Amino acid sequence: MKQVKLYNVIFPIWVIMFFPPIILITMIGNFIIDSLVVIICFYAFKLANEQRKLGSFYMHSIWKVWIFGFIADIIGAVFLFTIGLLDDFQFMNLPNDLINGIFYDPFSNPLAVLVILISILISGAFIFLFNYKLIFREQIEDQKLRLKVALTIAIVTMPWTFLVPTKWFYQGF
Repeated sequence: MKQVKLYNVIFPIWVIMFFPPIILITMIGNFIIDSLVVIICFYAFKLANEQRKLGSFYMHSIWKVWIFGFIADIIGAVFLFTIGLLDDFQFMNLPNDLINGIFYDPFSNPLAVLVILISILISGAFIFLFNYKLIFREQIEDQKLRLKVALTIAIVTMPWTFLVPTKWFYQGF
C-alpha cells in the first residue's frame, strides 16, 4: 500500500492573514498600528516645523507607509512559504520538526524560531528601505533624522505576528 503524507493541511497564521476575509482585519490592524507609529515618530523626533504640521505629514505618508509595509510583510511570508515549497518538492530535506515548527508552532524548535526571525528581519529590512528611500525621502531631508524615523517604523511594525503559534488557533491556548 502506498503511504500518503499530508503536509501543511493546516495553514499557518502568517499565511491565513493574507487571505479573505482575514486580510481585511490584518489590513485594518496594520493601518492602525502604522498610524500610531507615524504619529509617535512625528512627535518623538520633533518633525514639526512651520511648513510641516502633523496633518500634512500624516496624510502625505500614511498610505505609503501602510501599503509598502504590507508589501514588506508579504515578502517575509513568501520567504517562509518558499522554504515549505522547497521542502515539499524535495529540494531541501529539512527535518519534519523544523517544518512543523515553521508552519505550526515556532517555539517547538529553536531553528524554526531562527528561520521565522530571519523572515521578520527580511520584512523589517524592506520596511526600512521603503521608508528611507521612498516614502520619507522628500518629507525628511535630514538623512540622520530620516534614518531614525525609518528604523523606528521598521522595528515597531515588523510582522511580529509571524511568531504566533498557529496551533493556538486550532487547539486553543
